[in-house]
Amino acid sequence: MLQVQNLTFGYSRKGQPLFSDFSLNLKPGCVCGLLGKNGAGKSTLIYLMAGLLTPDGGCVTMRGVDVRKRQPSTLSDVFIVPEEYELPPVSLERYVSMNAPFYPRFSHDEMSRYLSIFEMDPRLSLKSLSMGQRKKVLICFALATGASLLLLDEPTNGLDIPSKSQFRKAIAQCMTPDRSIVISTHQVRDIDTILDHVVIVDHSNVLLDASVGEIARRLTFGTNVRPDALYVHSTPMGPVSVSPNTDGQETPIDMELLFNATLMQHERMKELFTRK
Repeated sequence: MLQVQNLTFGYSRKGQPLFSDFSLNLKPGCVCGLLGKNGAGKSTLIYLMAGLLTPDGGCVTMRGVDVRKRQPSTLSDVFIVPEEYELPPVSLERYVSMNAPFYPRFSHDEMSRYLSIFEMDPRLSLKSLSMGQRKKVLICFALATGASLLLLDEPTNGLDIPSKSQFRKAIAQCMTPDRSIVISTHQVRDIDTILDHVVIVDHSNVLLDASVGEIARRLTFGTNVRPDALYVHSTPMGPVSVSPNTDGQETPIDMELLFNATLMQHERMKELFTRK
């Protein structure tokens, strides 16, 4: 669906580029977690995927079309929810009537369904909404557009605990075989149960690009700290760790352990995930 090919990008021509010869492929039908340290380029990559920034080299294509060309067919099939944004001081009904025509597959019934999930009043005014309320409104609109590619940058920032649960429910209900969602976040516990693919980046390096199924087959997580552990973390209840899966028994994935193990042991992780 989306291909990032040999991408080079930097905010300053004189400085070190943020990305250099960076490549990534995104398949349809998945919820992909885009993880990385602060400053690793996650938000920039989201904006490049949306065609809002111009690469210094390489390109990003959506079904073979360069997203930076901003063609109507691409613009109507990609929707980005930035981390921070403002909404116009109009009613939600007016906002939808102004913006829905840009998305041929927009569904008013779906919009109502997602507003219901988030317990939002469809008659509300967008003026003076809190950050969390703005997030919920724009997420509802994004899901109702029918766009094949949704790019969500830190979507759970500003959401309270019930709203985070509602967010996961809405994402699970909106998925179709031809839609993909990229969620860029550092709050991995907010989304770990809805992901079916994980990409961990560190500037120009893709440290991990694997499905949740493959991660469960290759790694084991739990309290049994083995000598070959990739990463061990101390908790008030005792140590927890991630190790190579040597017995074929799959365990629930701990995204924080996975993230830290990938950053600290990326060569060993690369070896594990390239092994036949």
